[in-house]
Order: sequence, then structure tokens, then C-alpha cells
Amino acid sequence: MSVKEKVIQIIAEQALLDAADVRLSATLEDLGIDSLGVVESIFAIEEEFDIEVPFNANAPAESEFDISSVSAIISAVEALVAEQS
Repeated sequence: MSVKEKVIQIIAEQALLDAADVRLSATLEDLGIDSLGVVESIFAIEEEFDIEVPFNANAPAESEFDISSVSAIISAVEALVAEQS
């Protein structure tokens, strides 16, 4: 499974949706994921890929990790995974 597929699966699980229903252009808010859900999604991503995500839950807008859309999250995770390699 690719990084993209795994990230979509994690987000879908958090949103209680089928992975096929997660659009790349959707925001986490569009998918019904609240701030606690965002944090849980970040933890799940960190665990799945064994990476550290630079995300500050207290100031998400100031974080280096872009959570503006599903596509942005996938790109950010791919970059972190590539850095680790």
C-alpha cells in the first residue's frame, strides 16, 4: 500500500468513512474531523510511518505540517518519509 493509500485510510477511519469517500481536495473539517480527531490522525500517521510530524495542536496554523487538505497531508507525509530514508 502506498503512502497516499495509507494516509487516506487513516483519515477515513478517523472520519468514520469509507476510504473511497475521502476526496483529495477535502479538508479535515469537511470530513467531520474535529481538533481531537486531527491529533489522533497525526498520532496514527506517526505510528504508521515511524516519523515525527512537526504539528503543534495548540497552534495548528503555525505548524510546519500542512493540514489544509487531504492532498496537502499526503504530500507532507511523503516528504517526511523521504527525509527519513
